[in-house]
Amino acid sequence: MFLTSHRRDHHLANAILFDTPETLSDVFLRQPSEHLAGGQSLFFEGDEARHVFEVTEGSLRVFRIIADGRRVITGFAHEGDVVGVSLRSAYPYSAEAICETRVRRLSRRSFDAATQENELLRNQVFARLCDEMAAAQDQMVLLSSKTAEERLCTFLLKHMKRTLSKQALQPVLDIPMTRLDMGDYLGLTIETVSRMISKLIARGVISPVGRHAIRVNNPSLLAQMAGDGDECEDQRRLVAGGRRH
Repeated sequence: MFLTSHRRDHHLANAILFDTPETLSDVFLRQPSEHLAGGQSLFFEGDEARHVFEVTEGSLRVFRIIADGRRVITGFAHEGDVVGVSLRSAYPYSAEAICETRVRRLSRRSFDAATQENELLRNQVFARLCDEMAAAQDQMVLLSSKTAEERLCTFLLKHMKRTLSKQALQPVLDIPMTRLDMGDYLGLTIETVSRMISKLIARGVISPVGRHAIRVNNPSLLAQMAGDGDECEDQRRLVAGGRRH
């Protein structure tokens, strides 16, 4: 299980001077940074769950290999996310770097001790576990009831929300995943993902920005195509708010 979060609010002074961490990220502050090259594994499904990790730079793909040998990506972890919090003795999934990535490592014992002794951190762990459960339910709905076009648009909307929550000036999305990654996450073939992206570009909904980024030109239409028409106004407000900062 991995815990998603917004980029941490900087309480570094308190954490260092008084040794009272206020966020889960503070728990990792004194740990050295480890580098992962693109494609390098952090841990494998079935490994003993001895460590918890914070992503400080880059992105990870989280996946399982099913009985017929296919890879199923269950999520992605980005800067500020905590990975490896498992209620089992072994990791229930594998984690692998998508691009150049840095993580901080903390023993499971130390992480559990820090969170159990601090009510604020316990509440954060619980809140994020609830977010993970909600995300898993959303993924079930995505795969069971949405068309290929709606799945891809929903994926892009999710990343747009994450980008705009960081007060970006415009909805330019960094997409480090390959189209194969997107397909393995969305339950689509790479050919279908490529066809849907080309369709969105042709309609002017998105446009490429370099090799690993896109600009969302029409967030409201993207929301409609995702089957989330009720969110169109929310997307408009998000974009307008991001441009004001």
